[in-house]
Amino acid sequence: MKKDITFVIGGCRSGKSSFALHQANKLQFNGGEQKNKYFIATSVPTDLEMERRVEKHQKERGEDWHTIEEPVRIHEKINQYSPRAGVILVDCLTLWASNLLFHSYNPSQIEKTIKLLENSLEQCGCPVFLVSNEVGCGIVPENKLARQFRDLAGFINQRIAKIADNVVVMVAGIDVQIKPKR
Repeated sequence: MKKDITFVIGGCRSGKSSFALHQANKLQFNGGEQKNKYFIATSVPTDLEMERRVEKHQKERGEDWHTIEEPVRIHEKINQYSPRAGVILVDCLTLWASNLLFHSYNPSQIEKTIKLLENSLEQCGCPVFLVSNEVGCGIVPENKLARQFRDLAGFINQRIAKIADNVVVMVAGIDVQIKPKR
């Protein structure tokens, strides 16, 4: 199966994750051969409500998905698992941006880490779905950290959209293709 990068973006609760999972599950592998499906989770649950969300999403994915929890170095996991993967789904880049800030990455470290992700996607031999929130449609945040987060998320989204083969925006559960397959 050839590489195909699909970037799914939208607002909170717009149906991004469900859409990406559904599309990934629809993939047919050559000759009906069973291929591994890997879900790279960037979430770091910090309370009971978030733990329950994670459990709910794991049940929705089903047992044929292998979950890899990685809050920061997702490029390493893509490199590690893509040789034996039929598909990889990364959910979500918005939390990844938050994790980069939380781990006190400076701007040059963040740039290097984004470039490492881009390189891993460009060299990946299997389809990859990446999910992210569009956070730039609201008002300008009042504090520095919130503005840094908004700017970083927007910057990451632009970079991933540029290298993606497909970009889909989700609005109220409806998928709108904004960058078609080449």
